[in-house]
Amino acid sequence: MKSKWALLILVLTMSVLLAACGSNNSKKDSSDSSGSSKASASAGEELYQQSCIGCHGKDLEGGGGPNLQEVGGKYDEAKIESIIKNGRGNMPSHLVSDEDAAKIAKWLSQKK
Repeated sequence: MKSKWALLILVLTMSVLLAACGSNNSKKDSSDSSGSSKASASAGEELYQQSCIGCHGKDLEGGGGPNLQEVGGKYDEAKIESIIKNGRGNMPSHLVSDEDAAKIAKWLSQKK
């Protein structure tokens, strides 16, 4: 039984690491000429899909990590960004760049 738990933990850990190492070859500018927040939100969602769904789920429903569907009602953008950058609980720190953490936090802060 212990070996099954160890295997499960190993698989989850590897999933997190592989998700964090996702390809980010396209460094396109996500803001339009007016600097709209819609473009930033879209970038945050795209980054979430690349780096976070392994633990937090496609629809923010959670799984290996907590449910984020209403995280903006619980934490402000700065706190969410801090958690993304510094980690919390089982979430490791620095899974994405500081710039990407800010974009993801902006998008998640709108989830209320």
